[in-house]
Amino acid sequence: MYDVIIIGAGVAGISAAIYAKRSNLNVLILEKESPGGQVNKTATIENYPGFTKIEGPDFAFKLFEQLQQLKVDYKRLEVKEIKDNGDYKTIITNKDSYQAKTVIIATGRVPRKLGKENEDKLYGRGISFCSICDGKLYKDKHIAVIGGGNSAIEESLYLSSLASDLTLIHRNEKLRADETLINELKNKDNVEILYNTEVEKFNENNNVLDSIEIKDTQNRNNNILKVDGVFVFIGYEPASDFIKNLGILNENGYVVVNNKMETKIPGIYACGDIIKKDVYQIVTAESEGAIAATFAKKYIDNSN
Repeated sequence: MYDVIIIGAGVAGISAAIYAKRSNLNVLILEKESPGGQVNKTATIENYPGFTKIEGPDFAFKLFEQLQQLKVDYKRLEVKEIKDNGDYKTIITNKDSYQAKTVIIATGRVPRKLGKENEDKLYGRGISFCSICDGKLYKDKHIAVIGGGNSAIEESLYLSSLASDLTLIHRNEKLRADETLINELKNKDNVEILYNTEVEKFNENNNVLDSIEIKDTQNRNNNILKVDGVFVFIGYEPASDFIKNLGILNENGYVVVNNKMETKIPGIYACGDIIKKDVYQIVTAESEGAIAATFAKKYIDNSN
């Protein structure tokens, strides 16, 4: 039996693992994808103390490198369910089951979809949610980006350096990103911004994205925009379906915790972007991971 099992190897999960391991706890971290989480899908990080600028995948590698140096037990598995057995918890994965005295949930968030026709069908065939993963596939081609927040503008800046033309589609009359980012994007010669515009449908040709049908929300006119690729950045949803049975989620699917990162179930903690909070940033996720591990250690000590 492990002292603590951490679900999710993003920034919060790795931070929790580092603190737990350095507290001499027996730690297992489970991750279904690549270590680093959403950081892997971020082109450039410019607001993290200690680095004026670092590529997202490079930052993720440094995180994982620290896990390896500490010899943290790491398994690439998908967690399907957590069962609360009182003094211990059972974690059921797609292959095996594990037991732990405490659990730290750090599964973060996943990109939100538009829910439009052909969207799922064309994912990976012209539609993407990750510029750093797929941007280079569209070098010197016409790209559309959907969204108006910081993520959409940051990724548009990166993609505009690759694409011949980039069209940013935003459903409102004003972008929601930082003014510095907006001004930088507006100064790009190959970028066009369509305000008050929504995507109605993704059109395909031989199972590949061919164009998108867009609607002007003011005059209600529909047009066809010919594009080679579409990147969707309209926010995130918590990756919490596997813990719906625990009764620790709010109405939007986020885990509810106190300032110790404790859920209402003793021995179960949560941190990072999976929790309900006001600021979703790398630095906040790291601090929450440290807090969760610290109080998990105190819980174990008090239980012995």
